[in-house]
Amino acid sequence: MTFSDEWTQKEFLENKKLLKEQGIKVLLIDTILSPIDKAQTVVYNPFLLKDEPEGSVFVFYCDTGKATLDRLEEYRLKFPKHHCISLKGGRGYWRKNMSIL
Repeated sequence: MTFSDEWTQKEFLENKKLLKEQGIKVLLIDTILSPIDKAQTVVYNPFLLKDEPEGSVFVFYCDTGKATLDRLEEYRLKFPKHHCISLKGGRGYWRKNMSIL
């Protein structure tokens, strides 16, 4: 699977389900210390994230998605063994009742 720079919420939910079936971990990374309601998030901590399995997918979010997209190369340098993606629209576009059946 090739990974784009950004995923929408729908793409995140679909890809998370698909990748989980393949044994690949997908984490929603909170870079602003503001968790998303009804979503399992992990606080951005480079020291702990480096211990995640190789090939894991890190989807970073901020309030609007702009800052995480701008910092994507920085994340990729910090986590060369993982896939780094920005959540399009960030926390502001997250729909807490959206789900994939």
